[in-house]
Amino acid sequence: MVGTRERKKARTHGGGHLSVAADARYVEGASLQSRALGLGLRHTVRPVLDLWTRLPFDLFPPNLLEHAARLLPVHEGTSWRTVDLARCGSELLSAKGVRDIHGGNPRVILYFHGGAFLTCGLNTHRRLVSRISHASAQPVLNVGYRQMPYEPIAESVADGVDGFRWLLDQGYRPEDVTIAGDSAGGYLAFSVARAVLDQGLGRPAGVVALSPLLDVDASRKRQHRNADRCQTFPLRALEKFTDVALRMDTRRGINGQRVCPVNMPLEDMPPALIQIGSREILLADAEHMAARLVQAGVPVDLQVWDRQVHVFQAAASWVPEARAAIEEIGEFVSGLAGQESGAGDSLTTATATVGAATPRTGVAAV
Repeated sequence: MVGTRERKKARTHGGGHLSVAADARYVEGASLQSRALGLGLRHTVRPVLDLWTRLPFDLFPPNLLEHAARLLPVHEGTSWRTVDLARCGSELLSAKGVRDIHGGNPRVILYFHGGAFLTCGLNTHRRLVSRISHASAQPVLNVGYRQMPYEPIAESVADGVDGFRWLLDQGYRPEDVTIAGDSAGGYLAFSVARAVLDQGLGRPAGVVALSPLLDVDASRKRQHRNADRCQTFPLRALEKFTDVALRMDTRRGINGQRVCPVNMPLEDMPPALIQIGSREILLADAEHMAARLVQAGVPVDLQVWDRQVHVFQAAASWVPEARAAIEEIGEFVSGLAGQESGAGDSLTTATATVGAATPRTGVAAV
């Protein structure tokens, strides 16, 4: 398995995943599959995004990816049912053999898909979510939150809080809910964790963020060594995103009120796992967030995966590093249970060096 030596070393250092580290864990090795994926994205997705930024007008095409993704298979035996939250749809998904709270499993994951708050949804991410459910042995509430250009990011956060409340209504305890997401969903994972704390709903078990966007401001990314190395995003795309997000806030009269994860209070946040590719432009956000968490005394495991692309975990069907990363996610999430029994003693110290359910059901057969 790629990066085996590094991963074994990390598990035996300072309490393994649930320890505070000032430095990132670098997971070495890039398979032929992952390198081919990176090359493909650099010559397809990146040029398209660059072209989008150069248009003299705003263009937000229909979410075709989400519709096409209905055809994608998921883990064999995966089941899901639709959950209607107050202002958006979602689905409660379980991998084969994974029970929910009614079957005696008290732990659950609240998940937010990526897509720059502009695209993707439940269909595009069902396959990834099913793998995370399998690796962690926990069901997942996958939230289809409202997005731009119709709603600002603040409304996406509100939908995430509704998802957390729904889980509490089902009987889950706050400390048994891990909040996770990829890309823009990583922004939501941290923001929703902050929001439920501020609203007195309890402290989640932990946060998992995959290639997270954590700062709408592109300034730090502009100065980073990866500003022009990312296989997926040109810098101009991040700058365009910043402009769109700020205009949405202004239109709704909330400009300046939204606080990005890198700027929010962190002292009472739960432990976090952040996974990022070594050449991603969003590494700037991940590094800064990890440093701030350590300074706040919050345990964080920042994993930097050698030459992996943005949200490489979604390619787990043929990229070995993606499968290894999802295994790491499963181990981290499962390990959070030890906090309550006292197994998470290393979590208490840190260095400062750095809606109602509808009866519709789906079952995967492939």
